[in-house]
Formats: sequence, C-alpha cells, structure tokens
Amino acid sequence: MTAAAAPGKEAVAARLSFVDRYLAVWILGAMAAGLGLGRLVPGLGDALAGVTVTGVSLPIALGLLVMMYPVLAKVRYDRLDTVTRDRRLLLLSLLLNWVIGPALMFALAWLLLPDLPAYRTGLVVVGLARCIAMVVIWNDLACGDREAAAVLVALNSVFQVLAFSLLGWFYLSVLPGWLGLERTTLDVSVWEIARSVLIFLGLPLLAGFVTRRLGERAKGRTWYETRLVPRVGPFALYGLLFTIVLLFALQGDAITSRPLDVARIALPLLVYFALMWAGSLALGRAVGLGYPRAVTLAFTAAGNNFELAIAVAVATFGATSGQALAGVVGPLIEVPVLIGLVHVALAARRFFPDPTHAPAAGQAAVQEGPARV
Repeated sequence: MTAAAAPGKEAVAARLSFVDRYLAVWILGAMAAGLGLGRLVPGLGDALAGVTVTGVSLPIALGLLVMMYPVLAKVRYDRLDTVTRDRRLLLLSLLLNWVIGPALMFALAWLLLPDLPAYRTGLVVVGLARCIAMVVIWNDLACGDREAAAVLVALNSVFQVLAFSLLGWFYLSVLPGWLGLERTTLDVSVWEIARSVLIFLGLPLLAGFVTRRLGERAKGRTWYETRLVPRVGPFALYGLLFTIVLLFALQGDAITSRPLDVARIALPLLVYFALMWAGSLALGRAVGLGYPRAVTLAFTAAGNNFELAIAVAVATFGATSGQALAGVVGPLIEVPVLIGLVHVALAARRFFPDPTHAPAAGQAAVQEGPARV
C-alpha cells in the first residue's frame, strides 16, 4: 500500500504549479525580505505607519484586501444555509474563539511572561482579536470548507464588534484584580472595532459576493468557475506575500534588534497555536464533523486578527511600545506555524470517517492550481 501511495503523491505534486509547490519558501522569503527592509531602510517603518486606516498602514490594508478578495469570490454563497444550519459547528466556533482562546492566551501570557508586563498585555490583546482575514488563506490551502469559513469569519466579526472591548476590560483589569495581579486598561471604542471589521472583512466579502452574482448571471457558473476564478485566484498569494513583506518591514528593526525578547514572546504563541489548532481539530473529529468543516473550525480557532491587535496596541500604547512589538511578533510566529499546520491537516485527512469527501476537496485544489490560494 505504501508503494502504491507514493506515485499518487508525486502525481499530485507534479500537477501543482511551481509557485504553489514551494509556497512555504515564498512565505518565509517574504518574511525575511520584510525584516531586511525594516532593518536596512531608515525610516521605512515610519513611512508605512504614516498613512493609516483604522490604525493599520494603508499599504498593508490594501494588501489584506487583495489577499482576501479572490478567496471570497470562490465562495458558493447559495450554500451558506447548509453551514448556518450546522449548530454544532457554530456553537463550537463561538466556544473556542470567545471563551477558550482568550482564556488560554491569558493563562500562557501570565505563566510564561510574568516579568514582562508590556509583552504580556500585547499577547492578551492578540488573544482577544479573533481571525477574520488570513484564516481564509490557510483554510483554502488545507482544503477546508470555504462556505463554512465565510460564515465563521462573519460570526467572529460580529462578536468582535460586540465583545472585544468588554473582554479586554475583563482580561486586563477585572480578572487580574480578582487574582491579585497587575491591572492594565485598554482604551478602544466599539466603533473602532466595527470600522476595522467593515474594512478588512466587509469590503472583500461584498466584492466577492457581487463578483460571483454578476459573473454567473452574465456568463454562467461553468464559465465563472473554470475561467474567471483561475484568473483572479493568484492575486490572493500576491496579496499575502505583499502584506507579509510590509508587515515585517514595519517592525523589522525592533524584531532584529531584540531577538531574546522576540523569543520570549514567541514561546507562549507557539504553545497557543499548537494547543488551539490540535484541540479544535480533535474536537471537530470527536463530535462527528467531516474533515472540511473540522479543519475550518481548527484554523478559525487558532488564527488571530493580528492587524486589529497591532492597531489597538499602537493606538493605546504607542507604535514603539512593547505591546505593539508583541502584536507584530504574532504574525511572525503565526505565518510559518500555520503554513506548517496546513501540511499537518492534509496528512490528517486519513483519520476522518469521510475519506470520500476530503479527496474531492484536494482534487479541486490541484485542478485550480495557483487559484486555489
């Protein structure tokens, strides 16, 4: 059986484009390029931070929008009702994102950074910012359920508006007071969170929906799926790499000049991503979710909205603060870890009871080539 499986794997790899086959290399190269630019080009970070949208530099905001649009244009919006009827998926997502995730990050931050209050606070803020952007990339790469991802990020966005400020007050002021620990305040309005959600999720979601409706109405679904989607698909990867370069350039000097601090911040993040992702995938498997929705649950629970976390940290504590550095280290660790977990997820498909479903998603990804990103 092993000998028979190997040629199949090679055949699949051979059908992937050169860009797709070495995706991890391009992402790590983008991170290195960003860090190098931030270190070598004086004033680059200040220039990127000079023009902002909701506290995030305009070039980074544009990169995020370009990254998300192609994936959301692939979503079959007529299938969303099959996701909204899945109460197990929705309830588990809310539990993992808004109860377990913030509590776990709070515990890890205090356990592993008891002597570094600024970094600790920054990590708590990262834990409160649930992912509504880059998760769609990781989910698509892992052959997850696109429609489920669209619903879950929309659900997270609503709760982000309603709960972020309240949970920030609870985890930075109330809970530490109950436990006899140091308190911190977080000054961020509901409108600031809502504005961030509308820009980073609302705009690409609307654009993707309108593109599908108009494209299918004008040329039909077959043309849309086989002609238009492959053309716009690669822009997701271009937007991702562009965003990563700019994001790391923004704090390149701070990251490279304080490697020990970065390592201290990285440790709780590594533990967090591993526990949240593996625990969520196992929980999805235990309650009977098929592979596509279980892996979507895992990535939406493990990912964080780093653009929001950085914006809040910069607005509240300053661009050069330890809290802002902790926010920037978040994607520094999250990007390579979650791209690695994409490969783990694909290998874990064999442990799910619906093997006929998962290969179909994988075949679709291969057929789309670079558009699958």
